[in-house]
Amino acid sequence: MPKTRVPRDLADARFVRALDDTDDELVVGEAVALDVQPAGIALRLTAALLDGVCLIALYLMLLIGTARLLPDAGDAAWTAVASIAMLVGVLVLVPAAVETVTRGKSVGRYATGTRVVRLDGGSITFRHAFARALVGMLELWGSLGSIALLVALFGSRPRRLGDLLAGTFVQHERLPKRREPEVHLPPELTAWAGVADVSRLPQRLENRLGAFFRGAADLRPELREGAARSLAAAVAEYAHPVPPVPPEVFLAGVAVLRRERDLRALRSRADTLGAAARTATARPPGFPR
Repeated sequence: MPKTRVPRDLADARFVRALDDTDDELVVGEAVALDVQPAGIALRLTAALLDGVCLIALYLMLLIGTARLLPDAGDAAWTAVASIAMLVGVLVLVPAAVETVTRGKSVGRYATGTRVVRLDGGSITFRHAFARALVGMLELWGSLGSIALLVALFGSRPRRLGDLLAGTFVQHERLPKRREPEVHLPPELTAWAGVADVSRLPQRLENRLGAFFRGAADLRPELREGAARSLAAAVAEYAHPVPPVPPEVFLAGVAVLRRERDLRALRSRADTLGAAARTATARPPGFPR
């Protein structure tokens, strides 16, 4: 059956990606499920400005300290060379070292709640940090951030040229906590719930059900109805019988039945483990204490 997609130019991109995902979840090599949110341009710009102020202050402090410690430091040529070396060290080596030690953090990112990570969500290494800082000499300092801004404007998630070359992106870690929506069994499906069978529903569709009810409140009514109709058509292949109700009502009934099924499975497993524990710790009749 061909997959029906909600128009991406109308719906929230995050919701559409979650709804159309055919995999159970995004898992890295360490079998860790990823739940990352790329940082927006405003957050990245704020962090970059804070980092820039700190680096400029550090460079000025080094210049003043060098001038006071070595007031008669040779000719002007060597002074210029030393100044350039300190500038490169402050703008390239210091950010790379800080990002490596803090695993993608910096002063500005601590303030904005962001972090540089690899494309698979893992921590960056010195190679990633050095590549970003080296390219940043041109796109951040050489062009006053104009190149980075232009590159970040083109793409699904804002990434500057250094991120593209290093294989990294900036994620937002300080996300507001959202309360999970409560899905209840619709009254018109009370009789249907007693005879319905949704045990064959694949895990990927159950994940899409959860994504639908988490993001449906943010969609316009016509988009919400279209997404519910598309998802209900896919779920109907694994539900029997299919009640003659609106798509979203049907999806709510399926979600409640799957939730109750999972709860029964967890209780049964807990009872089995409890009985096994009691049997393992019981003493045979007549056995001395």
